[in-house]
Amino acid sequence: MPVAIVTGASRGLGRALAAGLAGRGWDLVLDGRDARALAAAVARIEADTGDAAGPGRVPRTRGIPGDVTDAGHRAELVAAAMALGGVDLLVNNASALGAEPLVPLAQLPPAGLRLALETNVTAPLALVQEALPALRSAHGAVLNVSSDAAVAAYPTWGGYGAGKAALELLSAVLAEEEPSVRVWWVDPGDLRTELYAAAVPDDPDFADRLPPESVVPGFLRLLDERAASGRYLAAELLGTGAR
Repeated sequence: MPVAIVTGASRGLGRALAAGLAGRGWDLVLDGRDARALAAAVARIEADTGDAAGPGRVPRTRGIPGDVTDAGHRAELVAAAMALGGVDLLVNNASALGAEPLVPLAQLPPAGLRLALETNVTAPLALVQEALPALRSAHGAVLNVSSDAAVAAYPTWGGYGAGKAALELLSAVLAEEEPSVRVWWVDPGDLRTELYAAAVPDDPDFADRLPPESVVPGFLRLLDERAASGRYLAAELLGTGAR
């Protein structure tokens, strides 16, 4: 069975994507900073997939708590995936805002910016490098979760957006350099997640935003169609157009 590494999988979009993959029989290696939340997510995914699978093989799910900015933790994630059979998909979903709630650039602490860049840019690239031999062997895929803040100037989103913009450029270059590996960078839209609530805690429209589970079919479409490397919008993947 195929194996995926999903970072930031203890909650929000990462957990929803992991559940969607498990429902299709994928073995999973999941990462999250909060050990208790990650264990709860793994238990829920295992329970749901076990109920859906019925008799026969149930996908294996390994939760490994830690921080993707730590080199040892990244190596542990890849080693766990190799123990399950390899790396067919790497989902770089873990993110850091840099400030909670978000603040204008004039008030953004340099340490916050460094954290956002380290989590949103450096760690995903380092994890790609760690997993790349296995991804090449499997003709696998890298899925980098981006944001509209990577391509539009929104007040207070400068630090986070700068990181996502850099991630998008790295993704585009990686796609050129690694033709045997699919590279997708996807804007999921504004979702009803804890990350967004931390970014904009006074958003009056928060309750009306889509839950992360609603966009998972769009992400899975990339796998179904073995889509070309490139930038995608989840909203368009859920519609009739692929781009």
